[in-house]
Amino acid sequence: MKELAELALNTLNLKGVSYGDIRIEDGITESIHTKNGNVNVLTRSEDRGFGIRVIKNGAWGFAASSDLSKESIQRTATLAVKVAESSARLKNKDIDLKEIPKIVDKYVSKVEIDPFTIPTEEKIGLLLQVDEQIRKVKGVKVAEAKLNFWRTNKLFASSEGSFIEQEITESGGNISATSVKNGETGSRSYPGFLGGHYKTMGYEFIKSLNFLENAEKMAEESVALLSAPEFDEKVTTIIIDGPMVAIQVHETVGHPVELDRVFGTEVSCAGTSHLTPDKLGKFQFATPIVNITADATLPGGLGSIGYDDEGIPAQKSHIIKNGLFTGYLTSRETAPLIGQKSNGTMRAAGWNNIPLIRMTNVNLEPGNWKLEDLIADTDDGIYIVSPTMPSIDDKRLNYHISTEVGWRIKNGKLTEMVKRPVYSGISYEIWQNCDAICGRDEWEIWGVPGCGKGDPMQSMHVGHGTSPARFRNIKVGRKK
Repeated sequence: MKELAELALNTLNLKGVSYGDIRIEDGITESIHTKNGNVNVLTRSEDRGFGIRVIKNGAWGFAASSDLSKESIQRTATLAVKVAESSARLKNKDIDLKEIPKIVDKYVSKVEIDPFTIPTEEKIGLLLQVDEQIRKVKGVKVAEAKLNFWRTNKLFASSEGSFIEQEITESGGNISATSVKNGETGSRSYPGFLGGHYKTMGYEFIKSLNFLENAEKMAEESVALLSAPEFDEKVTTIIIDGPMVAIQVHETVGHPVELDRVFGTEVSCAGTSHLTPDKLGKFQFATPIVNITADATLPGGLGSIGYDDEGIPAQKSHIIKNGLFTGYLTSRETAPLIGQKSNGTMRAAGWNNIPLIRMTNVNLEPGNWKLEDLIADTDDGIYIVSPTMPSIDDKRLNYHISTEVGWRIKNGKLTEMVKRPVYSGISYEIWQNCDAICGRDEWEIWGVPGCGKGDPMQSMHVGHGTSPARFRNIKVGRKK
């Protein structure tokens, strides 16, 4: 791989580029899904290729190939230069990257149990045991369980002399139950997200999820939802669990602080952002207890890396500090436009895609409360768990999220279950009503393996460290 990288860079140098880099990636993916006692999906796939990025005549060029022969390396490098030369005819201004120190390093994510060494029969056996536990509960019609694993080996080399190797292993999964009666359905999933929970860890993470121990309770709650009432629309106090907070952070903070989005590169696909540069350091986005960081260095986070796809080291930076909007997710190209240096958030979903500014682990820092005390401190409201489908407008302002289940809070106690409550509001106004955040003991880094961005769309793995939190004066209703 090193020889191929050097060949690419030498070819680019002969073509007179002002900057060039190559990413060579070799990945393996395994997916196992069961449904109602049957193995529904069983796949293991490998993918290998490279992408070359250049700046020539002040414009970007990119080309990629799955053919790792020397001839293909030279051919693809030449194509990337031609793309840059063509792009230069339409540029508004030159791309000018400030030179950075070269880095030669190797990063390997921590793995205690290699998931790819666990026999497939053992993985299937676990899922079928869980499936059986779920279907023991009378009223359940659909039981599903899944495991997913990824390993990516990546080499990054640049014309500035950087040579970085990374190996990242990710694991996770989820279980779910759906009950049906008289045209009514009730669905519950575990843990937290409908799509599952994932971390940059090995099979030890699967063991820690305790699927078997939680299957029956989850199934019983899905049946209970069939007869649960809906929540009448009102403005009230909400307490939301960690996964709910994670999705709220993702949609209302993570996406709007992507600086490429702010400068208009996502207009054709997923919109812009209301957090424009004139608000940086001036806009009180949330209450003073709210601190939100981007931290790619957290052990186990699904957005944890050693280096981004521009060779910038993983780091931690503030996005919201004491409620004040203080930072963006940036790249080498965009950061200088606001007088800063890149905070290492450029990543590509695979060798055949260009890097984009992406969330790493965007986290709501823990507060001091315990969940039980937070509920006891609430006279009237609703405790909401397990997000399903978020919705937000192109400027990341009008926010709406549906959920699986909630429980009314009366006089500091959880009482009646309610089905599929929904809450909504202006994104920053929701945060301006946050008055309590639970502490480190209830803080978890939730993994989101399907964050979409770009055109063509790239699906990225990101993380969010969160704990339950309370918000006042929020509009809550029912799913239509």
